[in-house]
Amino acid sequence: MRILIIGAVAAGTSAAAKARRNNEEADIIVYEKDYDISYSGCGMPYYIGGDIQDRKTLTPRDPKYFKDRYNVDVLIRHEVLSIDPVKNVLHVKNLETNELFLDRYDKLVISTGARAVIPPIKGVDKDHVFTFRTIQDMNKIITHIHEKKPKNVVVVGSGYVGLEACENFVKIGLNVTLVERLPQVTSGLDDDMAVHVQKHLEEKNVKVLTGQSVEMIEDEYVLLSKGEKVPADMVLLAVGVTPNTELAKSAGVELGASGAIQVNSRMETNIKDIYACGDCIEQMHLVTQMPVYRPLGSTANKTGRIAGDCITGGSLEFRGILGTGIVRVFDLTVAQTGLSEREAKALGYDIAVIHNIKHDKPEYMGGGEMIIKGVADKKTGRLFGVQIVGPSGVDKRIDVFVTAITYKANVEDLFHLDLAYSPPYSTAKDPVMYTGMILDNVISKGRPVITAKELDQLTHSGQKHTVIDTRVSEQYEKGHVEEAENIPHEKIREATEKLDKNDVVVTYCNKGTTGNAVQNILFQKGFEKVFNLSGGYKQYSAEHCKKDK
Repeated sequence: MRILIIGAVAAGTSAAAKARRNNEEADIIVYEKDYDISYSGCGMPYYIGGDIQDRKTLTPRDPKYFKDRYNVDVLIRHEVLSIDPVKNVLHVKNLETNELFLDRYDKLVISTGARAVIPPIKGVDKDHVFTFRTIQDMNKIITHIHEKKPKNVVVVGSGYVGLEACENFVKIGLNVTLVERLPQVTSGLDDDMAVHVQKHLEEKNVKVLTGQSVEMIEDEYVLLSKGEKVPADMVLLAVGVTPNTELAKSAGVELGASGAIQVNSRMETNIKDIYACGDCIEQMHLVTQMPVYRPLGSTANKTGRIAGDCITGGSLEFRGILGTGIVRVFDLTVAQTGLSEREAKALGYDIAVIHNIKHDKPEYMGGGEMIIKGVADKKTGRLFGVQIVGPSGVDKRIDVFVTAITYKANVEDLFHLDLAYSPPYSTAKDPVMYTGMILDNVISKGRPVITAKELDQLTHSGQKHTVIDTRVSEQYEKGHVEEAENIPHEKIREATEKLDKNDVVVTYCNKGTTGNAVQNILFQKGFEKVFNLSGGYKQYSAEHCKKDK
């Protein structure tokens, strides 16, 4: 068997390694048009910022490694120009010698990855404008920093790469402005969670400009859509990636609804003996069972392994993704998985949404406060999605939620998980359990919450309602919902006689726990329409702080 693989980063090399493990006799050749193979692109921002000291750790494997370890021939600086699926032939060009030649395959794996999107901005081709996708991109950025010594950098786009770049540019002393055309940063999050990320960026001296786009790039500044000129002797374009599908499409390989290559669970395309994997393919979402495009290194490695297994007679199948992602933003961790509130509503689901603010471990052990947003299906109780922002313990919790959603857990199941507990690591009732409890209260126990947005809508609707701040008076005086009256928890029972049981009542405290306790009291006193403010005053004030700007 002769196996040819196009692309030698994460997916292509994973496919080659797995194919060799399954078949010692096959001829396996990998073509890569770039200089670098099997590199850690996700680590590049941290090399610039100094967390990674040795550049070689980002490129630990070279063609010799694969030849010695796997007997796989990796040919760098070789570009595949076209695929002939009738004759099972590739047309290849050696970019160093300009030699053209043909190569025959029995099985072909397309692992052409993705490339950075270059927006149509005047001046985008200037020497101080960069993308950040490959090792060569990183080298160019480092050379520019060392030789030109820029002072002001504009980062365009607030996805993972943009956020990581902001952190590491600040670390090396650059003045950083982040420009995002959407009205919020981190487009994968809902806006009520993105406010926490933006606040943290600004606290770390990143100037954040949302709702604007770059119209023109000059040598010393960028011109924004609202007319503002922002100083910039360096510009990083981090507006996303697009799959490299041109080669596949020209050979007759079908693309999916997302614009990436369509494959089945065995990484097979519509053409016999042609497989695809990595950042050039679309994936199936585990919740919606609909195709999506979420290019990540973890998924690329996984799909590469599956492709390598299937071309050599294995039985592995790809089960789908949840769009799980995690990013460090200075000393804050931001993570998400499954459906956001925005996505779930767009798909027509009737959902419950809650905000749970809890420490990852006891305060006496140095615990930090996490904001967890949970989204669940009201009809079935199934957990649909989670977003978390916090300084510590986020990675552990998001992975528990990923597992729960993958295996179609209902929100009530979260409380019953036998999670590890010890004060250095968690609280006795873990934030994961609390998230399930709050969602279950909403869905099954008749204890509804109201979000900050929904409270604003209620206020503007003119419908009669009462908002009760259940905190002590000192906290109330420091800041409160404008229309709220202060009735502390310990005084609510005697105050119920003065309240109209037919009114809509909204209770709140700092984070939600005391508000929920007062809500329970009111229900037992005969009140019928009582809502607890989701995430309490902390979440409400965070959202309104963004609005005030």
